[in-house]
Amino acid sequence: MGIEIERKFLLHHDAWNKLVKPVGKSLRQGYILNDPAKTIRVRIAETKAWLTIKGITLGASRLEYEYEIPLEEAKELLDNFSEGELDKIRYEIDYQGKTWEVDVFSGDNDGLIVAEIELLSEDEDFECPEWIGVEVTGDKRYYNASLTTYPFKDWTA
Repeated sequence: MGIEIERKFLLHHDAWNKLVKPVGKSLRQGYILNDPAKTIRVRIAETKAWLTIKGITLGASRLEYEYEIPLEEAKELLDNFSEGELDKIRYEIDYQGKTWEVDVFSGDNDGLIVAEIELLSEDEDFECPEWIGVEVTGDKRYYNASLTTYPFKDWTA
């Protein structure tokens, strides 16, 4: 059984913009099933693709199963079965022994930047870089699946 333990954070944009970043990866992802209790996602990252099945989030944990699939099949699945898609650039940044995945969204989610860190347990200690801001782990608006149906451009302050 696969379990993903992940925490999400917003960024301090000024500090993030000053950071020397590695080359980011362009991601296209869509949802074949987008239900609060479970999602089935297809993701394409340049020359590779994955099918991911995720369960309901409890705290910072959820069931997750991920399988690499042929790129052409992923494109067909997204083109023919996706209920909603999003595009983003992902930056992977190592800090104090952990990898932070920072997603810079585009399209209807332009302006949103979210950092995620995967942990071995929900109570694992870790250090945050200076560009990490407020935690949004429990806020469903920031789930990628939610951003396909209620994009950042539609939020009100």
